[in-house]
Amino acid sequence: MSSAAQAAAESVAVVGGRVVTPEAVLDGGVRVEGDRIVSVGSVDTDADTIIDADGRFVLPGLLDLHGDDIEDHLHPRSGERIGMPMALASADRANISAGITTKFHAVSFELDEEADRSPELGATLTAAITGADNLLADHRLHARCEVTQQRCVDAVIEAVGTGDADIVSVMSHIPGKGQFQDIEAFKRYYENATDRTIEEAEEMIEQRTDIPMATLRERVDRVVEAAHDAGAVTASHDDEHPAEVERLANAGVDITEYPITLATAERAAEVGMTTAMGAPNLVRGGSQWGNLSTADAIDAGVVDALVADYHPPSLLASAFVDTGEPLPERVKRVSAAPADAVGFEDRGRIEAGARADLLVIDREPTPTVARALVAGKPVYRADGGPR
Repeated sequence: MSSAAQAAAESVAVVGGRVVTPEAVLDGGVRVEGDRIVSVGSVDTDADTIIDADGRFVLPGLLDLHGDDIEDHLHPRSGERIGMPMALASADRANISAGITTKFHAVSFELDEEADRSPELGATLTAAITGADNLLADHRLHARCEVTQQRCVDAVIEAVGTGDADIVSVMSHIPGKGQFQDIEAFKRYYENATDRTIEEAEEMIEQRTDIPMATLRERVDRVVEAAHDAGAVTASHDDEHPAEVERLANAGVDITEYPITLATAERAAEVGMTTAMGAPNLVRGGSQWGNLSTADAIDAGVVDALVADYHPPSLLASAFVDTGEPLPERVKRVSAAPADAVGFEDRGRIEAGARADLLVIDREPTPTVARALVAGKPVYRADGGPR
């Protein structure tokens, strides 16, 4: 019998918790049968497995729509590569321990050898992620396409054609635009973060700024069309101007990631796009690049979902940052809202009928996962006792 079938034959009762539902925080528990939640609040405790939450918060499993931490597991040091099975297993455990039960690995199809990125590596990672078995979390593919490079556009369209990607995003890392507003800062970043010289950074700048805007837009349209034909959700990255997100929305892009200005985020909301911001931005107190802060965007009411970006633990921590909102609203941004954005309405919420992805959280000294269930199966324990 498979592990999934074994899980389906079992019942679990999580008791004595402060259960965070989409509407409120309830004292009580959650009953699971197979891979589904069957009741919330006052629950039948006659179950195969009893988990005592001991007054701790019980949250839905988190969904990360954009996490590029797989790159760090694969290349813990620039130029030094770990075997793919070990990298995936390491990323799996790291994300489960951070409360992420559904992970969209943001795999860059970008030609940047110093950053250990290439379209070929993107294809290799795609095959590894979509073919992985015996992992704890539900692992999915978010294919990121660098549209300043035709080779990468072709590679993403080929990968999307297999149906492997759940999310496809378009990005254009052009110095002076988007994330890198300051060209001199771009040069310093690439000199310090990679082994490039200033001269090599300047050569990259010339290559990426020498492409007509009409060409970039045509590439974006091709990628978006291919993604939608394959049933994938589409996203854009580091959108700079309100007119830019309006055009992208008209082209069929569903999500804007990390809008650079508040006006851009506001326009995205007006045209019906989902806006995703970085959880590390909120936890740290601002953007690494001096762009729009997540806190300011939340205050303005224009943030739908948060993503882990480069730091999985920040996703859970962000739900406990005091934004002046009730806890259920903050939890939604890292669970139900991202689930809804990609059509995964069966998860990200604690309610009868939902997939039983559950977390028991130790609040102090910083939010950490004590227990985790994925599709009803207890997969993680970090509170000192036997599982």
